[in-house]
Amino acid sequence: MIPLRDSIPSRRIPFITYCIIALNAAVFFIETSLNSSGALDAFIVHYGVVPVHFLDNPFLNWNSLVTSQFLHGGFAHILGNMWFLYIFGDNVEDILGHGQFLVFYILSGVAAALAQIYFNPSSQIPMIGASGAIAGVLGAYFIFHPHSRVMTLVPFGFYSRIIEIPAFFFLGFWFIMQTFSGTSALYVAKISGQDSGGVAWWAHAGGFAFGTFIAILMRFL
Repeated sequence: MIPLRDSIPSRRIPFITYCIIALNAAVFFIETSLNSSGALDAFIVHYGVVPVHFLDNPFLNWNSLVTSQFLHGGFAHILGNMWFLYIFGDNVEDILGHGQFLVFYILSGVAAALAQIYFNPSSQIPMIGASGAIAGVLGAYFIFHPHSRVMTLVPFGFYSRIIEIPAFFFLGFWFIMQTFSGTSALYVAKISGQDSGGVAWWAHAGGFAFGTFIAILMRFL
């Protein structure tokens, strides 16, 4: 399911959301400008989160929990992440305010990375991407605007349809799918004895859970 827009207009210009998108685009441009695959690999290993390396010396590698949030593995990766942030970030920034939203976004990414490290501590594959931080934004949106409507493109093979889906269903289903996929990946890794790499499902689930928790604290306490 691809979100196209939501039903809640922004009350003010979401400066931080736009700045985060611009910064991710700038870093991606740097990635694409590297002249060799070896240079790009070294760049990603240095600034991404490699769970086994992080656990060897967390105090030395803590900065990778932040820098990894601004790296992406390809055009589709960054486009998908930034689109979700564009759709849902403005409304969460409206509620939190610019400064608090920035802190919340970074902490969501940190929590997401730690969740992935917890479930895959021996992985030597660099973890990169803004999806964990954005998952935190989705979790907050889930609490702040559960009755919002999300205009969604739903593909059915060669046929697609645009329908309105309640935000609590769209985001709840998204979270369930991340958790299910993460559990499946753990099972496959246990059977095969190897880390399959690919999508950091537990970073998505962990970021969403963190965002939901913080939003509940702010809304009900």
